[in-house]
Amino acid sequence: MFPLKVQKKILRREFLAKRAAVPHNERDRISHELIKKFLTTEIYRKSKVVMAYASTPDELQLNELFAACFDDKKILAIPYIVSKGKMQAVDVPNFDALEIGAFNILTVKSEFRNFIDPVQIDCVIVPGAAFDLNGGRLGLGGGYYDRFLPRAVNAKKIALAYDFQLVDSLPIEEHDTKIDKVLTFSQP
Repeated sequence: MFPLKVQKKILRREFLAKRAAVPHNERDRISHELIKKFLTTEIYRKSKVVMAYASTPDELQLNELFAACFDDKKILAIPYIVSKGKMQAVDVPNFDALEIGAFNILTVKSEFRNFIDPVQIDCVIVPGAAFDLNGGRLGLGGGYYDRFLPRAVNAKKIALAYDFQLVDSLPIEEHDTKIDKVLTFSQP
C-alpha cells in the first residue's frame, strides 16, 4: 500500500482528469442544476455571507451563484491568495469589481478589495477533486482551504460536485478539514 500522501496524489490526478473530460456544455448544464438546487436550501436562505470560489474552466461554474447572491443582497466573498498556502476572504460587491488574476482566475480589483473576517461567513462553497460520504474532502493539493476553513467557525461547508466526485471513502489526514454537505446532481 502506498503512503497516504501518494494515495491522495494518485486519486487527485484521477478525479481531476475525469473532471477535465466533462464536455463544457454538460459542465454548464450540471452547474446550473446544482446552483438551482443549492439556492433552495435552508443553508443558502439563512446565509448573509456566502463564500464561493472563482471557477477555473474545468470546475463547476459558479457565476450564476454570484448573480443570485447579488440579487438576494447577500455578501459574496471569494478567496484571495495572500501567500503560499494562505488565503483570505474578500468581498465581491458586483461583477464589475472582478478582473482576471493569477492562474487566469477571477479576483477582486485592488480598488474594491475589502477583506471579510472568516468568523462572519455563514456558508463556504468548497472546491475539491473528490468528496466522501463522511464529509471527507480530497482538495486540490495546496492546503489553502484546510488552513482557512477552521477560521470560518460559523460557516457551513458545502461542496457542489459531479456524481463521480462523491465516493464511499477517501484517504484523509488529521489536518484535512471535513465538509458538512455534498450536493450532486443525483444526491439530495
